[in-house]
Amino acid sequence: MWYLIVTGRSVLWMASSLLATLLVLAALVSPVWLVSDEKSAKFGNETVVYTPSVGVYTKCSKPINVEWASCTVIGVGGLATDSYVYPAVWKAATVFIVIGLIIMSITVMTSVLSCCIQSIFKKSIFTLSGAAQAVAGICFILGVMLHPMGWGVGRVQDLCGRQASPFYPGDCSLGMGLGLAVGGTLLAFVSACLSLPAENSTSSDKVQDQIYEGQTLICLA
Repeated sequence: MWYLIVTGRSVLWMASSLLATLLVLAALVSPVWLVSDEKSAKFGNETVVYTPSVGVYTKCSKPINVEWASCTVIGVGGLATDSYVYPAVWKAATVFIVIGLIIMSITVMTSVLSCCIQSIFKKSIFTLSGAAQAVAGICFILGVMLHPMGWGVGRVQDLCGRQASPFYPGDCSLGMGLGLAVGGTLLAFVSACLSLPAENSTSSDKVQDQIYEGQTLICLA
C-alpha cells in the first residue's frame, strides 16, 4: 500500500533544496559577478550610460545601440572557445556548477518523491539525497572558488584595470551574481543537513500510529 506522508520538516527540506538550486542557476546565468564603473557611449545625438560586467558564463558590455543592451554568453563556442575570450578556469567553474545543478535538480525531485517513497534499493531516499546535496555543495564551492582565480586574465584586466589579479578585483566591485552563488552553495549544505530531520519526521511514532489506523494521507506539522 502507498502512503503520502507530508511533514513540516520534509516540506522545509524540499523548499530549501529548490531554493538552493534556483539561486545557483540564477548565479550561473547572471552577468554581474564582477561589475566595473559606469561608462557612456554616444549613438548620434544620444548618450547611453551602461555598466560593463562579467559573470562565470555571461557578460554585459557596450550596448549595440540606444535600445539594445549587449549582454551575451562569454563563450559562444562553449568549452571550445579561445581561452583568452573564455578563461580555462571559468570553463572549469562552469562545468562544476552545472554538475552541481544537475545533482541538486535530481535531489529536488527525490525530495518530492520522498512523500510516498522512503527508500531506493533498500537505502533511505533521505540519506542518499542528503549525501548527493553535500556533493553538489562541494561542486558549487569549486565553481565559486575558480572564478576569482581567473581575475588576473587579460579580459578581466581590461574591465577592472591592470591591478586586477587572482582574488583581487582591482577597480571592479563584487556583484549580485557572486552573492547568489555563495548563498546557493550555503543553502545546498543546509539542505543536506535538513534531510536527516526530514527522514526522522516521516518515520516518527505519530506517523506510524496514523498508518496503523489505516490512513494513507498523513500530514503533520
